[in-house]
Amino acid sequence: MHNLTMPLILNNLTPIPWWAAGASIAAVTLALLFFTNRRLGLSSGFEDLCSFVVDRPYFRRPGLLTAREWRLPMIAGLVLGGFLSALLGGGWHPTWALGMLDQAAALSPAAKLAWMFAGGLCIGFGTRLSGGCTSGHGIFGLSNLELPSLIATLAFMASGIAMTQFVYRVVFHWSR
Repeated sequence: MHNLTMPLILNNLTPIPWWAAGASIAAVTLALLFFTNRRLGLSSGFEDLCSFVVDRPYFRRPGLLTAREWRLPMIAGLVLGGFLSALLGGGWHPTWALGMLDQAAALSPAAKLAWMFAGGLCIGFGTRLSGGCTSGHGIFGLSNLELPSLIATLAFMASGIAMTQFVYRVVFHWSR
């Protein structure tokens, strides 16, 4: 069997094996389902945060308010885990570098912010349109054999492949 691990871009850390990561995600998903009767998915986390400051009926839904009990600690754990990973891996240094995109387009910091903002809007739109995020549909929905999750996951994948092809074939080709 070949060793298929490769160093991560950040500080040349070696990632944990795919099977261990998959088993960990499965354990979290099953624990969340069996102990709290909740679905794994994080796209509603932004709604949780907004519910603290926006006084609208949409942000006062009982389902949203009761999900704070597990979703906010999970989001905090993701942030803390990322911070600890960076700290233990040699540190994190903010950068404006966008790798190959910088070489191809030479964007200013304001243009990079606009690029990232537009990408975030596209992701947010897709998340709302499909009724959930990649983790909710791709992990939980597919494991439950839900057709809407299969359709959403295929749409996420197709969109990602199409955008990658566009960036590599149009943006990078145009800059040569």
